[in-house]
Amino acid sequence: MILADLHVHSSFSDGKMTIPELVDFYGTRGFGCIAITDHICEQKSFLGFAAGALKFTLSRESFPRYLELIQSESERAWATYGLRLIPGYELSKNSWSNQRSAHIIGLGVSKWLAAELDILEMTRGLREQGALSIAAHPVHTGLFEPQTLHLWSRREELQNEFDAWEVASGRTYFEDVHQSGLPMIATSDLHHPKQISSWKTLLKVRSDERSTDAILEAIREQKLEFGYWNDSVRQIQRIRSPESFTASRQPVMVGAASCLLRS
Repeated sequence: MILADLHVHSSFSDGKMTIPELVDFYGTRGFGCIAITDHICEQKSFLGFAAGALKFTLSRESFPRYLELIQSESERAWATYGLRLIPGYELSKNSWSNQRSAHIIGLGVSKWLAAELDILEMTRGLREQGALSIAAHPVHTGLFEPQTLHLWSRREELQNEFDAWEVASGRTYFEDVHQSGLPMIATSDLHHPKQISSWKTLLKVRSDERSTDAILEAIREQKLEFGYWNDSVRQIQRIRSPESFTASRQPVMVGAASCLLRS
């Protein structure tokens, strides 16, 4: 088993730490894998334009430098800590309406995708480059912040387009997602150091097989569990297993409005 955080932001978008700082931050805590997933914001919307003006998003111009730094830091992370660093991004469609907003994480990316694309164009564009598509914080997070509920309202239609749906974001565990029968991962959605105390994914990958391909395959095949990392004691204190998920999962039925239980 390796401890992974698969939704982490750096100063290339709205994170507080640089990529080298993130490598040391997670490496000294014994993590086996992290994914850097900075925002690519839709520029045609007002919120996306504002993110660009504030430099809270990757751009076509900064993206090559972003990938180059992840690659160079990946080598240092592995040599120094045995930490696997995965390149990713968070395709961010932001609207004043929570029901129209959607965020899609790509894991194992190698090519630029624009957030202006349609949802299906993004998920299939990720698949074409061998990356995973993750539905980010698809239900209400329980926090006073903009919500991204569009993907969840279309989950029956989109269930085969995503490799996983976030079952936890930060400290909140989404019971609706857990019980849905959809494939899942748990992440911190880390922007600043204090957010490290949160739900994480434990991947059933042998320590001698920690390639990026092996990690992505473990997510696809749902060879994982979820644990709550308490940074004050630097250990996992709670474990949840995706017991509702089976290889022959039933079609998802869209029912009543989402609710969640706080962890």
